Amino acid sequence: MALKFAVNNSLSAVTSLPTAIPTGSMTLLQTQTASSSSTIDFTSNIDSTYDVYCFKFYDIHPATDNVSFTFNGSTDGGSNYNATKTTTIFTAFHDEADTNTGVAYAGSFDLAQSTAFKSLTYQIGNDNDHSSNGYLCIYNPSSTTFVKHFIARISANTYHDYERDSYTAGYCNTTSAINAIQFKMSSGNIDSGVIKLYGIS
Repeated sequence: MALKFAVNNSLSAVTSLPTAIPTGSMTLLQTQTASSSSTIDFTSNIDSTYDVYCFKFYDIHPATDNVSFTFNGSTDGGSNYNATKTTTIFTAFHDEADTNTGVAYAGSFDLAQSTAFKSLTYQIGNDNDHSSNGYLCIYNPSSTTFVKHFIARISANTYHDYERDSYTAGYCNTTSAINAIQFKMSSGNIDSGVIKLYGIS
C-alpha cells in the first residue's frame, strides 16, 4: 500500500491534504421541498460516489394528525419501494404538562424481514406549530457484497403535545444496490418541509 504524505514537512504548516485522504466533508447533492406532497422521492445521486448518504429533515409537517413519518428503499431506481428490512426503534418522551416522561422500546413499529415502509417517528401532530426534524443516514448503499445499514434520529411534536426523540436503526437485507429512497406519511400528505440529501466522503 502506498503511503500518502501531506504537502508540507511540518504539521503546523500543512495547507492541503492529498486527494486520497478522506476529510469527512458533507456535500449537498439535492434539496426537495414538500408542498402537499404524497411522497418525496430521491431517485438520483445515490450511487457509489460516497460511502455514506445522509438525509436531513427540516420542519416536516403532516397534513393529517397522529401519523408516522416513514421511508423505504428501492433497488430499481424507484420503480418499486419494497426493500426487505429488519429494524429497531426506541424513544425518549416528555409531555408539555411535565407529568409523563420516559424511555421506551417501540416494538410495534419494528420490522422483521418486511418490505413495508419503516416509521422514523410516530404519532406526529398536525397543529400549525408542529413539525419533525432530524436525519437518516444509509451506509455504502451501492455495495453488492453487504446488507445496507441505516440509522436515524428524529425530534417530533406528537399530536398529544409530547416531545418525542426517536432513535431508529436497521438494515436493508439485500446485496443489490439501494439507489432510490422514498419518504411519506403513514396517512395523508407531507404538507410542508424540506429534505436535503448529502454525500459524506
